[in-house]
Amino acid sequence: MKKLLSVLLTLAMVLTMTAGAFAASLEGTYQITIWVAEEVKDLTAKQIEDFNATNEYGITIVANIEAVSEADAATSMITDVEAGADIFCFAQDQFARLVQAGALSSLGKQAAEIVRTSNDAGVVAAATSGDTLYAYPLTSDNGYFLYYDKSVIPDEDVDSLEAIIADCEKAQKYFAFEMGTSAWYNASFFFATGCVSEWKTDDDGTFISVHDTFNSPAGLIAVKGMKKLVDSPFHLSSSDGASFASNAAAVVTGIWAYTTIEGILGDNMGVTDLPSFEVDGVSYHLGSYNGCKLMGVKPQTDPIKGAAIHRLAQYLTGEKCQMERFEARAWGPSNLAAQASPAVQANPGLVALYTQNAYSVPQGQIHGSWWDIAKVISDDVKNATDDAGLQQALDNYYDKISSLFNLDTSALLFVGAWNGWNNADESDTYYFKDGSLTLDVPASDYMGGRIVNPGSWDTDKGFAQVTVGADLIKDLGADNPDNNIVFIEAGNYTVTIDGDAISIVKN
Repeated sequence: MKKLLSVLLTLAMVLTMTAGAFAASLEGTYQITIWVAEEVKDLTAKQIEDFNATNEYGITIVANIEAVSEADAATSMITDVEAGADIFCFAQDQFARLVQAGALSSLGKQAAEIVRTSNDAGVVAAATSGDTLYAYPLTSDNGYFLYYDKSVIPDEDVDSLEAIIADCEKAQKYFAFEMGTSAWYNASFFFATGCVSEWKTDDDGTFISVHDTFNSPAGLIAVKGMKKLVDSPFHLSSSDGASFASNAAAVVTGIWAYTTIEGILGDNMGVTDLPSFEVDGVSYHLGSYNGCKLMGVKPQTDPIKGAAIHRLAQYLTGEKCQMERFEARAWGPSNLAAQASPAVQANPGLVALYTQNAYSVPQGQIHGSWWDIAKVISDDVKNATDDAGLQQALDNYYDKISSLFNLDTSALLFVGAWNGWNNADESDTYYFKDGSLTLDVPASDYMGGRIVNPGSWDTDKGFAQVTVGADLIKDLGADNPDNNIVFIEAGNYTVTIDGDAISIVKN
């Protein structure tokens, strides 16, 4: 069945690439399912009505609109592509797994050209695998910048990391900048000095190589700057805007925190791009990731319907609809004309974000294991006592990166809370050998995990396949979209996979 579905989806992807050929014969009524975030569900219904009333093709869309978050949509799609939505929105870090699962229909030549010329380059890169566009840009607002309390940090200090640290220490207030738990944030120091971590995928979304220069003289400068921050007694590893209500004077976070922070600080809220740090008399402006949300179209076995759905997706991600979402929910546009509009330019948070984008790196496709590998750099930096220790932190990072492409991706790994969700685990502890493994599950708030191929988060084995030992695990129902196996009690367990059946025995 899976093989047949794969063939059908591949055929549909080829056919939808020629969607323009069907432009003259698209007239008709099409029943579709669309997944969007709860907060734009009603607006999307209105936008589809507008599309029906104005499109030149005679297309009428009858849409079943369901509230599914961008964080959850990808998991639901890859679990069962055939049953998934015809149009769905997702966070860009889910892109590679959706391509690999055959859940995205590639754009036709004309649609791809429109997307490339009307949206910012970072979002276009995020929607591309190989040379092929597989999704439509929805937003360009998933980046970070600096919020600060003007009563503590004067405007003239916000360009200097060292000055902000000094102001916070003097006032005994926190500088919240998430380091110890997030590679997404601590990479900003490396981007400041020109380091790169660039991942390459083939057209199927499989990672085939990486060009990473974190372990370099420029990387050593980066961790020297990072150490100034993490060594401060008033550094707080957090990106929560509510930290301003808990004795913070500066927080690095994104546009999503704007309303919360404005409510706490009022007229004392300052918003700007990230500061610079200084090493050996040279100043380095902190970099960042810039990211986005994307809209995908599921491959269709009917090429006419597929072409019609692509027309709708193109409309929903165009300038007019992006501006409507900005006006209704303050979502940051990816469309260049929308970004330049007076209304968007009057939003201080988005202005700070777009200013910071000049120093940012587009968040393209990144190996899922990288996030766990890179996030520990700041802990190693904090523990270092000299330059040799800082260099060791970089060496440790490089060794782990280098091992990623040596993983046996055909093997199965039980990854979870017990190994820090590290799906590039180098030990044999959590690998299935001859279909079986024995593991210790320590007591924790979440004693769960999932069965994956090393280096990948995809899975078709988990809770739903447990035939023996179901009484030992929790049935979380709809709260378990990842098909995780969550143990009821801590202990030592033997887990065996026999075909599609899983048995669990407590030892």
